[in-house]
Amino acid sequence: MEDSTEKEQPKEEGTLTDDDKKLLDKTTENTSEESKEAPTPASSETNPETSSDGATAKTKSNDGTTEEGQQSPLPVADDGDPKSKETLSSDQGQPPIDSKIKFKACMLLAGVGDALGYKNGAYEFCRNGPAINREVDEELGGVKNIKVNTKNWMVSDDTVMHIATAEALVSKWADDEALYTTLATKYIKCMKDMSGRAPGNTCRAATSMLRPHIRKGYVIPFNSRGGGCGAAMRAVPIGLLYNRPDQLNDLVAISIESGRMTHNHPTGYLGALAVALFVSYAYQGKPLKEWGVGLLQTLEVAWKYIEDSGNDVKDNQDHWSYFKESWEKYVDIRGIRDGKSDPVFPTPFGPQERDRFYSSISFSGWGGSSGHDAPMIAYDALLGCGNSWKELCSRAMFHGGDSDSTGIIAAACWGAMRGFEDVPECNYKNLEYRDRLEKLSKQLLEKYTSKD
Repeated sequence: MEDSTEKEQPKEEGTLTDDDKKLLDKTTENTSEESKEAPTPASSETNPETSSDGATAKTKSNDGTTEEGQQSPLPVADDGDPKSKETLSSDQGQPPIDSKIKFKACMLLAGVGDALGYKNGAYEFCRNGPAINREVDEELGGVKNIKVNTKNWMVSDDTVMHIATAEALVSKWADDEALYTTLATKYIKCMKDMSGRAPGNTCRAATSMLRPHIRKGYVIPFNSRGGGCGAAMRAVPIGLLYNRPDQLNDLVAISIESGRMTHNHPTGYLGALAVALFVSYAYQGKPLKEWGVGLLQTLEVAWKYIEDSGNDVKDNQDHWSYFKESWEKYVDIRGIRDGKSDPVFPTPFGPQERDRFYSSISFSGWGGSSGHDAPMIAYDALLGCGNSWKELCSRAMFHGGDSDSTGIIAAACWGAMRGFEDVPECNYKNLEYRDRLEKLSKQLLEKYTSKD
């Protein structure tokens, strides 16, 4: 049964051309960030991964390489004040980027990905990826010319909750219970900053149930309709702070607990785990083709945590399979189940084909609106964009799904992996809440280095 909760939409649709506006989906009552777990993803579209005779199209991606197959070197950015001497290699063995740059880029570009995918609501609630891409390329001069600012490209609820997560993590807390209480407090507080940002009803309803002033007041009841992407979209800072392999248990616990404060359902909170894990992989420089199988392996750790925590174990068990099976199907489609093979994409795989594919892997037809497919679409975009920020934006931010949520995840991973490589300054120079995001990136790095 389809989830009835809806995402609050802004009153204005934005500035698509007259022809493209006709293609916008006007039935906004059927759009939902907070989609529900179901046995199989719903789709009325033909899966573009398969040809008419059932054969899978096999086109190698340019993951990490140029068209000639050569790796594109990454310059080490100079931020003027390299407090941290730690450097880490980015994906595919590239030259190292200072950790300060990676923390800063991860936090800032998360906001950029959100703002680009949102466009004051015009893009998030447009179901036509080709129309969006036409406007970006023909009317706006391409992403390289988009001057992100508060007036025309405000951040959505995704970045506001992303900031709330980071603020809790950098605060003073002595143990996990204190952290969870602080997270709950921050999530409640950030709901006051949602005007025009289209918050999801699940997040709003759940935060109204949180009682951080009492013991375990961050725990809410299991929600059979809590499979939306609201937990995933705000989990980036967790993966940034707990980015080392030896911190996996902390990453799992904190991402799950933060996620189920609003989305107490496996499809919802496992989305938070996936995002945190992918950000940690990006920071580590783990090859992209290993991320999918890495997530599937980490689900075993996650289930043990659920059992040990003792909260809603039976309900979680009954609803656990959808997330896992969705990801198993995805890695098989891309041919990366072994974590060694290069991903395969169909030909062609432009905006129209991507919209069909994103819809096919979704629960309700709105790609990226659930906990399983928001990180999945972001990951797919990273796998297919090579070294091109423009291509990443086309795949992760400019499509007919929940594009701000897939955008915040993909852009954050880009920043954690590549810093500001190939990103035009106009995309982030006047980003809303830039100062707050930069400050939090420094505080997260200080917290991270103090744990060593």
